[in-house]
Amino acid sequence: MKVQMSHIIAPGPAMFGTESSLSMFLNTLTPKFYVALTGTSSLISGLILIFEWWYFRKYGTSFIEQVSVSHLRPLLGGVDSSSPSNSNTSNGDADSNRQSVSECKVWRNPLNLFRGAEYNRYTWVTGREPLTYYDMNLSAQDHQTFFTCDSDHLRPADAIMQKAWRERNPQARISAAHEALELEDCATAYILLAEEEATTIMEAERLFKQALKAGEGCYRRSQQLQHHGTQYEAQHRRDTNVLVYIKRRLAMCSRKLGRTREAVKMMRDLCVFQLMKEFPLLSMFNIHENLLESLLELQNYADVQAVLAKYDDISLPKSATICYTAALLKARAVSDKFSPEAASRRGLSTAEMNAVEAIHRAVEFNPHVPKYLLEMKSLILPPEHILKRGDSEAIAYAFFHLQHWKRVEGALNLLHCTWEGTFRMIPYPLEKGHLFYPYPICTETADRELLPTVFHEVSVYPKKELPFFILFTAGLCSFTAMLALLTHQFPELMGVFAKAFLSTLFAPLNFIMEKVESILPSSLWHQLTRI
Repeated sequence: MKVQMSHIIAPGPAMFGTESSLSMFLNTLTPKFYVALTGTSSLISGLILIFEWWYFRKYGTSFIEQVSVSHLRPLLGGVDSSSPSNSNTSNGDADSNRQSVSECKVWRNPLNLFRGAEYNRYTWVTGREPLTYYDMNLSAQDHQTFFTCDSDHLRPADAIMQKAWRERNPQARISAAHEALELEDCATAYILLAEEEATTIMEAERLFKQALKAGEGCYRRSQQLQHHGTQYEAQHRRDTNVLVYIKRRLAMCSRKLGRTREAVKMMRDLCVFQLMKEFPLLSMFNIHENLLESLLELQNYADVQAVLAKYDDISLPKSATICYTAALLKARAVSDKFSPEAASRRGLSTAEMNAVEAIHRAVEFNPHVPKYLLEMKSLILPPEHILKRGDSEAIAYAFFHLQHWKRVEGALNLLHCTWEGTFRMIPYPLEKGHLFYPYPICTETADRELLPTVFHEVSVYPKKELPFFILFTAGLCSFTAMLALLTHQFPELMGVFAKAFLSTLFAPLNFIMEKVESILPSSLWHQLTRI
């Protein structure tokens, strides 16, 4: 035994893995060991792959990369988080995050369709539900905010309607509205019937006219009493919201029935009324977007430009309607004579450059719109709520404005030739924007809640690239699984390959060790191996 141990400890063979000791070790390994080794490696890498894929699908980033950046980089000499420069960067990131959160706010669609006369008719014809539960729930919350107040219990009809707006069953809401009308002329009851029971736009318009008559009476009475206390002020605010809502929907009825000039007049009056009143809820209606669409239908481009000059201001929130309408007006000036071949030869003129920059600005704000305008993606009915810069806003814009782009000769051709150039101007990754704040990362999640994903594929920007570690673990799992399968099927052959591979792998180390043995004295080498 002592002889054997001294032979093992002797300089050269065993301590540092010479060729003979390596061969002896490999000869003791059975094919079952190789199968177990490769199978276990494949299982572990497969579990890591599944976890990484789940984490990426849920949070949009790799878990391993996130841990590396958050924990390992500071340990390896990353930037000190306490430094002033990093503090300023953190403040900037916080501001960007706050902006992203505000941009991910869900807004009511200014051009939303009528639920009874349009959405329900679509359901009757196709058997599909165009609205999601989340979207309808947001509408129910809006109705409670617009059409109810704390003093509703003083009037029996308003008390019934307060419960009706909270009711989930459409038939129960309609029955409650009829019950309220049996007591008195209730403006909100007429609104509910016009929105949900009327099956045609003409019928909805008739009900809204009755609602207008009742709403104006309530508004005049509450206007006289609004300064008598907080309760009367809240009631007047509610009556104002009801009146604005009714007039806006009446204007939309006129627009749908072809009386566009009448609709424009009503919308202009509403815009003036909105500017005179200082109620925050009135700004949520975004009546100027209804006005822009109607003016485009009349091809009254001078008035469209005047409206844009008032609302396309740096201090006001942007929308796809504002950005793309501004791009359409500038494209209109050059699109009829625009030719990509001629532009590439002579360069872009000043007017063409302005049009291209306007298109780039619009695409940066909402990159989903061009595919709908160019009919590269099919349209669906727009939801009742939209997410600015999201797919839902793109659908709502293109649904109503595609016809206006088609009417301007060459506008879609100019858009087709230039819109993709926007992405070369935006930094990647999207750590900052070019003309707007960075594109918010929350749009995909919100759009999946707003849009019927059963028959609509939500547009996603930017396209998420698979992280390196997902690709690496997928390759590792596939490779080790293949090795396990080959080792199980051809144990002897794979054993020969494994020995040859390990021998080749350790050949440089053996060569180095032989050189070290030849240089160092044998007595010193013996003492080192004993240590």
